[in-house]
Amino acid sequence: MIQQTLQEVFGYDDFRPGQRPVIEAIVAGRSAAAIFPTGSGKSLCYQLPALHLPHLTLVISPLLALMQDQLAFLGRHGIPAASLDSGQSREEAAAVMEGVKRGEIRILMVSVERLKNERFRAFIRRVPISLMVVDEAHCISEWGHNFRPDYLKLPDYRRDFAIPQVLLLTATATPRVIDDMRTRFDIAPGDVTGTGFYRANLDLQVTPVPAAERPRRLVEWLRPRFEPGPPESTIVYVTLQQTAERLAAYLAKAGLPATAYHAGLDGERREAIQREFMAGHTPCIVATIAFGMGIDKADIRNVVHFDLPKSIENYSQEIGRAGRDGLPSRCLMLAGRDHIEVLENFVYGDTPEHHGIRRVIDDLRAAGSQWELMLNTLSRHSNIRPLPLKTLLVQLELRGLIAPRYSYFADYRFRLEGEPEALLERFQGERRAFVQAILDASSRARTWYSLDFAALEALGAERGLDTRRGRVITALDYFVEKGWMVLESKQMTEVYEVLSAEIDPVSLSDDLFGYFRDKERAEIDRLHAMLALFESDRCLSRRLADWFGDARAPEHCGHCSACRGQVARLPAAVPERPLSSRDIAPLCGPFRERLAQAGEGHPATADLLTRFLCGITTPLFTPMKARKLDAFGALEGYPYAEVRQRVAEQLAG
Repeated sequence: MIQQTLQEVFGYDDFRPGQRPVIEAIVAGRSAAAIFPTGSGKSLCYQLPALHLPHLTLVISPLLALMQDQLAFLGRHGIPAASLDSGQSREEAAAVMEGVKRGEIRILMVSVERLKNERFRAFIRRVPISLMVVDEAHCISEWGHNFRPDYLKLPDYRRDFAIPQVLLLTATATPRVIDDMRTRFDIAPGDVTGTGFYRANLDLQVTPVPAAERPRRLVEWLRPRFEPGPPESTIVYVTLQQTAERLAAYLAKAGLPATAYHAGLDGERREAIQREFMAGHTPCIVATIAFGMGIDKADIRNVVHFDLPKSIENYSQEIGRAGRDGLPSRCLMLAGRDHIEVLENFVYGDTPEHHGIRRVIDDLRAAGSQWELMLNTLSRHSNIRPLPLKTLLVQLELRGLIAPRYSYFADYRFRLEGEPEALLERFQGERRAFVQAILDASSRARTWYSLDFAALEALGAERGLDTRRGRVITALDYFVEKGWMVLESKQMTEVYEVLSAEIDPVSLSDDLFGYFRDKERAEIDRLHAMLALFESDRCLSRRLADWFGDARAPEHCGHCSACRGQVARLPAAVPERPLSSRDIAPLCGPFRERLAQAGEGHPATADLLTRFLCGITTPLFTPMKARKLDAFGALEGYPYAEVRQRVAEQLAG
């Protein structure tokens, strides 16, 4: 059955390694996990079963680029699939939802954030679903390299939507992460399939090069691969957006056509660059890690790391984009330790301060039995970045202090496509009275109405009507679907039930601060484990496989720099003048004045001053316009820990 579908629908003669057992498990009604290297055909593991399952396959994917690439593939094979994303018009989204309701769409792809939308959840609860697919499933694990707190809620959503099966997909997961993923979704160990991380066609080269010489060495390495014949398809990875721009310009000036790609470009420009690269018109992309997810280009011959990657997992994922056609391809690391401070700063910037954690706990204690919060507002109030703030909220959940109940948009406004009377005339009896109550509870400003849910609830009680929020949202969506109304929503509000009022704020703040400090140390250790791997005298292919618990790689691959006897010793950054010779107080003075003027009660702690001096942005810095002060980032070339110690000494003195 599945073999016939493979040949007739997808045009393949046989399965790739690992695909058959995963697909057989899903078709047999079991949940499964596929741990396959990048480009090894994970997507087929849900695309083929979706044609044999009775109801919708719901795919949770972290990036729009991943969705669009897979949708294009499904479209070419005549498989009805669609996505819901923020770039669609209301009409486009309504058409997709109608297709899902009628059963015409077999596969629906959404981001994990879409599941926080109460209107989407109200819709999807009414749709029978056979399978939930979690792409980049390692994001669910705190021990993974790309933990996303929203992923922790996926097991609850699965139960809420009564989805019988789940399929987890990832290219990069250590044994600890795999166990975490499997346990959260109740997947039997025998239904976890891994195919190994060793790639015999990839040549891994670590070449230590000081930072100042790196651009010239890159040109020397690329030139024979660009001349005299057609240039080889190449990705050069860098850490910072400005590096991407500068290096692409440098390569172009040297006669090697290259284009910069990073998250700072608008979406239209990024899409155009990606299309040109996929079509072979742009041979070389100089990119941050914003580029590559979902890139299914088989003939990428070279992947170069101009800067250090963020982790071993990132490195594995990025080199995995080379040579998917099985032909020899090269992965070059122009390595040095000069960039380690930048990577460490990303880690330190995500560690909440003790003071910020206490602010969140005090908000919780003041909330009563129900805590309503808007993430961006709480982020600014606590000076904790949104991602670690989500992690903090998850930790409060895991400690049994709060439980998520629902999310809603605080503000709904609508515009009628006709007079109010015309809408009312479509209904009779209780339904007409219900619609009348919605209109009566909405204030009108010219053409737009703003709905007041509290006023509507009071009117419902007064008139004996069912005006529960779920019914109201369903009705508004129905009006939109019928073309009677245009609806807008904003100000996402998270609602938590407070499970325990017995909170010791001092010990809880200390406990959570210790948790984040431990996480910080683990991430710094992860960076240094990566440096140790690159400087190893053992086979790089084998070391990489060992990291992921894969014992199938050969002891000596014969196609890496370590096997060739070229053991790397990464050069350190050129030392700046000693930090002890820098007078820090004048650098901090203007910032401390502006902090006091802001009047938000944030103390000038050693960490806050260090983040300013090292050029690490925080939610507080934006309204303060801290980046415009001359000393912002003045010490970014020094290790964060050394700057923090120096600042602490001066504060104590």
